[in-house]
Amino acid sequence: MNNPFFNKYDTPHETIPFDKIKMEHYEEAFIEGIKREDEEIEKIINNPETPTFENTIIYKDESKGDDYYDLLSKVSSAFFNLLSAETNDEMDALAQKIQPMLAKHSNDVTLNRKLFDRIHYVYEHHRELTPEESTLLEKCHEGFVTNGALLDEEGKARLRELSEKASMLGLQFSQNLLKENKAFTLHITDEADLDGIPDNIRQQAADEAKQAGKDGWLFTLDMPSYSPFMTHSSRRELRKQMYMARNTECTHDNTENNLQICKDIINVRREIAQLLGFDTYADYVMRHRMAASVKNVYKMFDDLITAYKPTAVKEVAEIEKMAKEMEGEDFELMPWDFSYYSHKLQLKKYNIDSEMLRPYFELSKVIDGVFGLATRLYGITFKENKDIPVYHPDVKAYEVFDKDGSYLAVLYADFHPRKGKSGGAWMTEYQGQWITRKGENVRPHASIVMNLTKPTADKPALLTLGEVSTFLHEFGHSLHGMFANTRFESLSGTNVWWDFVELPSQFMENYAIEKDFLNTFARHHETGEPIPDELLERIVASRNYLAGYSCLRQVSFGLLDMAYYTKKDKFDEDIIKFEKEAWKDAMVTRQLPDTCMTVQFGHIMSGGYAAGYYSYKWAEVLDADAFGVFRKYGIFNPEIAQRFRDNILSKGGTEHPMTLYKRFKGSEPTIDALLERNGIKKVN
Repeated sequence: MNNPFFNKYDTPHETIPFDKIKMEHYEEAFIEGIKREDEEIEKIINNPETPTFENTIIYKDESKGDDYYDLLSKVSSAFFNLLSAETNDEMDALAQKIQPMLAKHSNDVTLNRKLFDRIHYVYEHHRELTPEESTLLEKCHEGFVTNGALLDEEGKARLRELSEKASMLGLQFSQNLLKENKAFTLHITDEADLDGIPDNIRQQAADEAKQAGKDGWLFTLDMPSYSPFMTHSSRRELRKQMYMARNTECTHDNTENNLQICKDIINVRREIAQLLGFDTYADYVMRHRMAASVKNVYKMFDDLITAYKPTAVKEVAEIEKMAKEMEGEDFELMPWDFSYYSHKLQLKKYNIDSEMLRPYFELSKVIDGVFGLATRLYGITFKENKDIPVYHPDVKAYEVFDKDGSYLAVLYADFHPRKGKSGGAWMTEYQGQWITRKGENVRPHASIVMNLTKPTADKPALLTLGEVSTFLHEFGHSLHGMFANTRFESLSGTNVWWDFVELPSQFMENYAIEKDFLNTFARHHETGEPIPDELLERIVASRNYLAGYSCLRQVSFGLLDMAYYTKKDKFDEDIIKFEKEAWKDAMVTRQLPDTCMTVQFGHIMSGGYAAGYYSYKWAEVLDADAFGVFRKYGIFNPEIAQRFRDNILSKGGTEHPMTLYKRFKGSEPTIDALLERNGIKKVN
């Protein structure tokens, strides 16, 4: 009874009591949670009554009773979210122990023939269902089929082996990447080597060194440190050192090498797909995607390359010309030079860069602006509640209230990089949304996790415009979660088809350069003055700077992803060479023979984007099209926003995403809005 996971949480909104959880509580709760779930499964399969939607499909997982306590879900959400956001060696070791247990348990459920027989009976003999019930039944039945329910015993045994192996490989990949990322630092002791580095970045590096017990300045591979260094440092050799450190992570001859792990992940997934009757893992994935087929994904890539490559080639040529003008005709632009000279060109063309904007993007004001945007669009409000426990002092917890004043959700916001935190940015949940049998609407606990610029000893956290966009992106995901209003948890919030999930997040990014939005919060952190109109105009004018290059960069990642997961035969090629060949059609800059992205490409190796990275570009077509509706009727129009909320944000995965989108807009999306937004196609 001393284990906080074993009881309902005595906290505001039954949020996780992070302050009471100890390491020894996790394993005990996992073991008991698995035991309880096994007992629930036994009740279902031993029920003498004829299988029905109520006593089989929604008996436990999808319509939780008021007296039911989902222990396994509770401990899993806490443990695995912290494994990414606040891990340590002890937690990493426990994950290695827990992961095989969970993989076995998952297989025990999906490969349980008696359970599947009941589900299949309901699938063929059900009562008239609502659209949401029908979607749930279809998802449940297909989930069992595509996880091996129809395999013979030999096939099931092999699938168990493969899925458990895949689970462990993904975990090892992530742990290796985090260790490699945190292991490298660039320690500078000569102030002359800081030439070009802005003052606030210098102070950040000085604080980093001080925390490490060193003199001078310390730069890391975390983006708030790495990106400004690569953009501003005039010391070419140091830029090269940073670039090579980041782009050779997990390729070294040590225990964190991911090259073989990547091969194993690719092959395990391919074999799983083929065991289940698909030619490739990509074919397996496409069964529930808006793209529908590998062919359609490649058509999108081809269309984007055709449309954007001429622009991208010109952009890179301009940067090379700029570099030669500064350094001489013999200068050869290398990858560690790209950010530095593209920044110089941006200054020349638009007289603007991220450092000019930092003073206007103090984090607390950005929070006010982003939350204020949601208030203006949807009428919701945010109030920090310091009684809600958090897992680190950097984290803030907010209560979110709907426009009628009723409680809507809890939102955690975790802003800054630290030792035990993975790189990048993501949205997750500690509790989903569903409606109980008695009609109680259980509200979600969402979380956005980022790695934004930290405050220094003498300045608050000052963000770049890119970091403001990242905040808006993850906040868009959280709105998708917080507005969830469906009956079944597995269909609520962000539980949608993978190439639809980025629509709400990328939609919000559109506001990052809207003057009417920036004017609501962007104030100089010292003077309180708003961003000058002339600077706002330069922001808008520069919005499409490197649009062609940026598009092809995303396409190149998608090509790499698809190249791995469309393999029909065992993959045993040189990862580094294969990578260079896979994305060459989208490449417009020099490729180095010893750098490798694959081994640090967590999205497609340990994350959920395998054979799905294309979804960022797919959703970009949707978000540009959707924002076009707002632009037509007003970017803050509450009626259009309500339509977006009612038809997309609150519906989760209850219906086909194109059905939801057409209900919002009235027609299917086209690529025209994206081409116009990026300046590739002129507006009529």
